[in-house]
Amino acid sequence: MSGRGKKAAPKPKSVVSRSVRAGITFPVGRIHRLLKKGNYAERIGNGAAVYFGAVLEYLCAEILELSGNACRDNKKHRISPRHILLAVKNDEELNRLLAGVTISDGGVIPNIQAVLLPKKTKRTRDDTSAKDVQSQEF
Repeated sequence: MSGRGKKAAPKPKSVVSRSVRAGITFPVGRIHRLLKKGNYAERIGNGAAVYFGAVLEYLCAEILELSGNACRDNKKHRISPRHILLAVKNDEELNRLLAGVTISDGGVIPNIQAVLLPKKTKRTRDDTSAKDVQSQEF
């Protein structure tokens, strides 16, 4: 016995995920693993997964917000593929980003060309005044 006493057991360090450290919801570890396995590049840095996760989270939040607004406009409580399509097609930047994407069960944007609409007839002032006069006569 050397008289030193027992050493205090070191406290186990709590594991903090990279998603929590970065302050995002999307899984940074999974994104990093998929980037490495996808053979997109020889080397993938740690920051790439964090940045990519943040971008994906932002895009999802943007699409969900806009499709939730479209859902509320149609007096529904559940977001459907139709609402996602309406949200994406009515937003200029998302429409450009997802230009070649087909959303299943989304339908089409309502659009009637001006040529197909019935033509409005214009009455001249002489015709209207003549009719007013005739209707007043007994």
